[in-house]
Amino acid sequence: MRKTTTSVAALAAAIAMLATGPALAQKKYGPGASDTEIKLGNTVPYSGPASAYGILGKTYAAYFKKINEEGGINGRKINVISYDDAYSPPKTVEQTRKLVESDEVLAVFGNVGTASNVAIQKYLNARKTPQLFLATGATRWNDPKQFPWTMGWLPSYQAEATAYAKYLLKEKPNAKIGVLYQNDDFGKDYIRGLKEGLGDKAASMLVAEASYEVAEPTIDSQIVKLKASGADTLFSFATGKFAAQSIKKVAELGWKPLHIVPNASSSLGTVLKPAGLDNAQDLVSATFAKDPTDPQWNDDPGMKKFHAFVEKYIPEGKAMESTVLSGYSIAQTMEQALRMCGDDLSRANLMKQAANMQGVQLDGLLPGVTVNTSPTDFAPIDQFQMMSFKGERWQRFGDVIKGEVAVAGN
Repeated sequence: MRKTTTSVAALAAAIAMLATGPALAQKKYGPGASDTEIKLGNTVPYSGPASAYGILGKTYAAYFKKINEEGGINGRKINVISYDDAYSPPKTVEQTRKLVESDEVLAVFGNVGTASNVAIQKYLNARKTPQLFLATGATRWNDPKQFPWTMGWLPSYQAEATAYAKYLLKEKPNAKIGVLYQNDDFGKDYIRGLKEGLGDKAASMLVAEASYEVAEPTIDSQIVKLKASGADTLFSFATGKFAAQSIKKVAELGWKPLHIVPNASSSLGTVLKPAGLDNAQDLVSATFAKDPTDPQWNDDPGMKKFHAFVEKYIPEGKAMESTVLSGYSIAQTMEQALRMCGDDLSRANLMKQAANMQGVQLDGLLPGVTVNTSPTDFAPIDQFQMMSFKGERWQRFGDVIKGEVAVAGN
């Protein structure tokens, strides 16, 4: 009997181990993750020439504070560690090494700026650390073969510029185009997309180009040069401060071109108001997100949630709600990817989940626009709509367009 009892006890213990084994095995942690916490990191230009985008970093932190107060993600609190890189790539490298090697974050997310993200892309991929949902639309983020740990968030600059070209060919086929562009991947992607979109007509339609460096104090001389070229259409492929300068200078010169600015520089609070709303009339751009200042969204459930968030967690963001909405949407996408991970919070699984998002709806995206990724397509958003600035707000026109997203390396 004693032998039998021992055997039964051993069998019961074995069954108990089998029962608990899979549950224990489901929990898998990479650096920065535990039963109680998930550490995320980013670098943001809180100072320097692109400091207007510092509000994005503050928004990420505020969003995850909200999530933590609601119980966290799968019971874990999110710890966001954010450093100032002053929009300087060498500083981005220094601060990112600190995030990965000292802070040991699970992932880097929401970093601002093309050049800054380029500077750390190879490093993060070599360390197999996710570089997710970047606040930049460079085409190079959609290259899952060469950079399987990097994924952007904004629609591709190149695809956006192709849409502008299609719009121009339809509305103003004989335009004489002058282009102001930032002399880095940000500006060059737009130039490439514009030329591709114009096709055979690019050579005859493009009459002048002028570049600038982010360290320059002003782009006034470039605008003077472009006006002198005889251009009747101006593309300002510029970041916030310089886009605002271009809008203002065009008005000062009494120049009346069809003026197109990129979505990244269409913020009412950080670009148009500093430039002067009177100077911004009839500007054209493209969007994929709702405009938080537009009364048409007052009764929209998603925007009600967003406005409540701003009111409670980041009231200083009211003056620049369009930029805050971008930060909110990036953080919401990051939240979704983390929730999809369940208890497997390894870096590999986080990247796997980020690359398998289908039809994800966010509070701030336009109706018909959703987040979609796959293992072969790392462009979360590729849909947008044209808009024109009238009075005190942007007015959308035309249908939602699916952009032709270029997958780098293919």
